[in-house]
Amino acid sequence: MTIIVQNYLDGLIAKYPYWNRTLGADHFFVTCHDVGVRATEGVPFLVKNAIRVVCSPSYDVGFIPHKDVALPQVLQPFALPAGGNDVENRTSLGFWAGHRNSKIRVILARVWENDTELDISNNRISRATGHLVYQKRFYRTKFCICPGGSQVNSARITDSIHYGCVPVILSNYYDLPFNDILDWQKFAVILRESDVYQLKQILKSISHEEFVSLHNNLVKVQKHFQWNTPPVKFDAFHMVIYELWLRHHVIKY
Repeated sequence: MTIIVQNYLDGLIAKYPYWNRTLGADHFFVTCHDVGVRATEGVPFLVKNAIRVVCSPSYDVGFIPHKDVALPQVLQPFALPAGGNDVENRTSLGFWAGHRNSKIRVILARVWENDTELDISNNRISRATGHLVYQKRFYRTKFCICPGGSQVNSARITDSIHYGCVPVILSNYYDLPFNDILDWQKFAVILRESDVYQLKQILKSISHEEFVSLHNNLVKVQKHFQWNTPPVKFDAFHMVIYELWLRHHVIKY
């Protein structure tokens, strides 16, 4: 795949004048899946010069925040309608279920899987337990734990936002999507991975009033993490385009 990307880039440079006027600084490319990330990382000329719109924006491995754009990982269509304005139904403190494919997930499951207040599963919920059991857990939970997996990102973050469950970001070096535009502190709880051992104490220290404020703000930003065909004003497409526009001031012709 790296060879395919390199050949495509060579073709752009040879056939058109646009790349050469800025060495690609006014070009962007989108890569969300891990395979695409690895393929493009094998072409340093592309990664260094062009704007990367990427789902795994880890700024400890080459992501450049002022140049690149963090893309929210969204798995659509969602199985159930959006949640929100339903604080009284959210009686569970915290929830996570998923594969243990990273160190932080292994620690999360080991420390909290037997806790009586945090609903932590050490694997994905089997469909045999019922219809859409996993998705329905989001509706009755206050805080949904979002640890990084094979990369810093997780589709669980946008799942949480969609279902009205305040996301708890548990991932180091994660440049959060739309960070230039949205104040994540107002609708999410952002922690270091080392905070996993105090997770329950941290969540229980958040007052009911603070939780309601986080939840209400979460409902307000749901539209920014929704993809539509055709695009709708203020949706994820327009947010990404606006992020790209914000970067035009660094380009010199």
